[in-house]
Amino acid sequence: MTSLMINDPIVADQLIAERKARRADRFDEVWDGVYMMSPIANNEHQSLATQLSAAICAIVDWQDLGKTFTGANVSDRPTDWTKNYRVPDVLVFSAQTNAEDRHSHWFGGPEFAIEVVSPGDRTLDKLDFYAEVGTRELLVIDRDPWQLTLYRSTRENGPDSPSRLKPVTVNTFSQPVHIELQTFPLTFRLSDNPKTIEVGNASGELIRAIPL
Repeated sequence: MTSLMINDPIVADQLIAERKARRADRFDEVWDGVYMMSPIANNEHQSLATQLSAAICAIVDWQDLGKTFTGANVSDRPTDWTKNYRVPDVLVFSAQTNAEDRHSHWFGGPEFAIEVVSPGDRTLDKLDFYAEVGTRELLVIDRDPWQLTLYRSTRENGPDSPSRLKPVTVNTFSQPVHIELQTFPLTFRLSDNPKTIEVGNASGELIRAIPL
């Protein structure tokens, strides 16, 4: 992955302003004061996030279990949040969430989030942040090759130790196991005939087969 460091604040401000003017900054993030320019999501990436959100809404939002968002700012700060935030592709907050809706951003993480991997992004580098803000489960979708990995929050060294997101289930076309959430009555699975991501409810009923 290519990295670019700009030490001139005037040049940095100009570059950020240009990205905002071109609306190329939708998925940009700030990691502890460092501005991270994320790759522009291609059509497949955006379509996948939209369809996943719609399928999840049918279970979560329509049954008043919580709220689903396609992209939103998540920070560990109630104010001055632009110094440290991330933007998952899909966010699902439970009706009893501890996260606060600050209108500009969420102070605290969603119970469940989805990250669709794009070339050159740093999805796995976000795991500690998501764990620290209270995200309990994270689904990472790799597209080359296709793979679904569910990460779940755990405290390996006791209840007072820091929370960490650890992989618990991996699903590929050759390993078609169902990924079952603990946070919401949802399942996910790659299906090979035809190639789709199947989203189901806790009973195994198919809600949506998203073509790949």
